[in-house]
Amino acid sequence: MASLTSLISSPPSSTNNIFPKRTSQLSAPIGRLQTLRKSQLAVTCKSSNGRSDPFDEVLAAAAAASRRDVLLGLGAGLYGAGAFVTDPFSAAFARPIDGPSQDVCKLATPSPGNPLQIECCPPAMAGRESKPFQFPSPSEPKRIRRPAHLASQDKEYVEKYKLAMKRMKCLPPEDPRSFFQQAKVHCAYCNGSYVQSSHTNLGLQIHFSWLFLPFHRMYLHFYERILGSLIQDPTFALPFWNWDHEDGDRVTEDKPFERIRDDNYARVYELMVSGAQRRLEFFGPKYRAGDPPPAGGGGTSERLHNMAHLWTGGHNQQFGEDMGNFYSAGRDPIFYVHHCNVDRLWNVWKTIGGFRFDFDDYDYLNTSFLFYDENSDLIKIKVKDVLDPQALGLEYEDRPIPWRNSRPVPTAANAARTATAAAFGGPITSPSAFPLVLEKVTTVMVPRPKKGRTAKEKSAASEILVVEGIELEGDKVVQFEVVINDDPDNPSGPSNSEFAGSFLNIPHVHGNNGHNKFVTGLRMDITELLEDIGAENDDQIQVTLVPKKSDGPVTIGGLKIEYSS
Repeated sequence: MASLTSLISSPPSSTNNIFPKRTSQLSAPIGRLQTLRKSQLAVTCKSSNGRSDPFDEVLAAAAAASRRDVLLGLGAGLYGAGAFVTDPFSAAFARPIDGPSQDVCKLATPSPGNPLQIECCPPAMAGRESKPFQFPSPSEPKRIRRPAHLASQDKEYVEKYKLAMKRMKCLPPEDPRSFFQQAKVHCAYCNGSYVQSSHTNLGLQIHFSWLFLPFHRMYLHFYERILGSLIQDPTFALPFWNWDHEDGDRVTEDKPFERIRDDNYARVYELMVSGAQRRLEFFGPKYRAGDPPPAGGGGTSERLHNMAHLWTGGHNQQFGEDMGNFYSAGRDPIFYVHHCNVDRLWNVWKTIGGFRFDFDDYDYLNTSFLFYDENSDLIKIKVKDVLDPQALGLEYEDRPIPWRNSRPVPTAANAARTATAAAFGGPITSPSAFPLVLEKVTTVMVPRPKKGRTAKEKSAASEILVVEGIELEGDKVVQFEVVINDDPDNPSGPSNSEFAGSFLNIPHVHGNNGHNKFVTGLRMDITELLEDIGAENDDQIQVTLVPKKSDGPVTIGGLKIEYSS
């Protein structure tokens, strides 16, 4: 048994032959896991001469790894969609991204500087007129997404899913509805194939910004409807892989399952509750037409999602195929089931309360993308079209949310308030030493612009710890954790309040110029953390960076505190 926390903390058991031995610090999601073999869905369409379809040949060449079991956990979730109000901001000054250019689509590259290039462009869009998105008719039956552990026990449903996948794979490879083409959608939008339609000198990237969640909801919508149409079932819905819930009592080889479970719930709590009190922190930075493609980081929703990507990726593959690299992730059926859970958590986040609602920014609402639908029509769909799942004819089955009350607890020293900043130990690095290469545990004192903030002040603005100037190579897995007022020689994990967050990079190409290095940052809301460790009245905090994994050098530019309203 493993956990979401151990996705970023410890490797899976080498005695478990389901998973290859890994050198990464990634492991498995939690749950009293039911096993649904990936081979059930990774069906192959054979031609009359017995040869595999082109996609299977591409897959075999790009990711020649044995297929692993996919562990599908228990379902959890509250359905909820927040309403939005149109921003009065004048369209005359707006800069929404108007989709990818239909005239430019380049070869994608899985790794900057590598000669290997991948054809990820869809069937020719140049000169083809797109149609505006139309909402499903209210008379259409709802599509109900169920937790995978329940769906996998429904034999009729599993047979439908297998048949839909088989028919999708049997479509001609040039058909935009085929699995061959659907798998390339993520590659084209994420690995440098597309450029902005109004700024063809700039790449288009749908990760690391406020576009992450709405884009993937669009992607799932069309993919799911194509599957349903191929089996003439308008009620067909994908399951969600619910890695944020468990109900078992198993014990791992390393430590009791209960501790793994508690760490997991605390980690989800941090990324969904305490660290996501403001929409900018949850969704990620704003991204408008004319902006260079964002290069990493993203909001807490994306950081939560990154863990499962790297765990299920092939760590013995050159570029982490399939799930461990954006260009190939869509080739794995678990990608879509994983993103259904990410999409569900978007709904859950809006039910928690506070300042949790969608952006009403004109540029956000009117950013558009292009997808082929179940009729092979090219559709232009805008972000504002997908903010209400019910309008898309979509619902999620309700499940409990055990992590909602998993607020971390401080270590004994901070709970008793017996330690001072100087007593936390470890050599202190001078701020003048930055930028520095993060090769070892590094501790620095960070001044706070304001201490002893009132409840009103906290409500008006969250206190954000920023790790800025994080420079790394885009094709490398890089991970480090951040703790505050803690022992550098024995840093706390997610179950303790001192754990502020972590940085994790999934290999990708962030622009259309194939540059290898990029600079990004990490933002962590520490308002609640400071309350819990009794540091609200301190002039400064001791911040420790703890390297966990690095396939290449990573440089840290510095640390600071700012406020997000």
